[in-house]
Amino acid sequence: MLKSTRRTLLKTAATGFVGVGLASRSILAEEARIVKPIPVSGEMLPVIGVGTSRTFDVVDNPVLMARLQKVMDEFFFRGGGLIDSSPMYGAAERVTGTLLSRLGHTKGLFAATKVWTDGRQQGIDQMTRSFERMGVETMDLMQIHNLRDWKTHLKTLRKWKEVGKIRYIGITTSSGRGHSELAEIMQSEPLDFVQLSYNVINRRVEEKLLPIAQEKNIAVLANRPFQRGKLFSVVKNKPLPTWATDIDCQSWGQIFLKYTVSHPAITCAIPATSKLHHMIDNMGAGFGRLPNSVERRQIEALFD
Repeated sequence: MLKSTRRTLLKTAATGFVGVGLASRSILAEEARIVKPIPVSGEMLPVIGVGTSRTFDVVDNPVLMARLQKVMDEFFFRGGGLIDSSPMYGAAERVTGTLLSRLGHTKGLFAATKVWTDGRQQGIDQMTRSFERMGVETMDLMQIHNLRDWKTHLKTLRKWKEVGKIRYIGITTSSGRGHSELAEIMQSEPLDFVQLSYNVINRRVEEKLLPIAQEKNIAVLANRPFQRGKLFSVVKNKPLPTWATDIDCQSWGQIFLKYTVSHPAITCAIPATSKLHHMIDNMGAGFGRLPNSVERRQIEALFD
């Protein structure tokens, strides 16, 4: 139901985008993207990345792999950078590595994955497999997934960062249950990134976690920017607001993504998709103008 809702909302916009030729798409990727700095380094990241949870877990399915290859190709054509995965996502790491190897280039790639196990050696073994599956010699970002055995893994991550195996370290949570503990970790441990859920109807992290991230100069990745499709069900059959063009949005999806990444603490949103028209639409949110504080309140008012 939710999938068909977004398909309907995108029908007109997607038709227009798909007609763009390769040359034009290359120009698009070279245009001024919206980027934000990673606070600890100043390195710039495009504000729209891609997640692989559920969507990239395809095993030995050449039809689905061919579809995902087009999705990955479009991601880079349209200026994408950060790809987030995890051993928790089934075959997603291996699929990501296969798709990247078929591209023939990884220009702009910012590879991110996670460690999700207990014990020092188990963590080392799992992360080593992640490197192999994703086909990278250096992992841009390694995160401790859902705080699992974080004290143990954080020691390993620091050592690996010192020797250059990973460039940034982080910790993630995907539910409110871990917010209190994550806040304590952010206050007490030097981190480069945190990953959490944030969107226009799930703003709980504004109370504590996002202010801490700003205070401690921690980059923030926002997962579930569409609240797993719930946002589209709320706006079903509603016309796009006239002010959408003021923030360079051609779809509800772009409004939702721009809302997320316009928060000053958010560095990058990572919507997951396996559909080409969704990827094209998502990447459109990475160009143009972000909503200001007044326009953010307009978006919030839609859900009050």
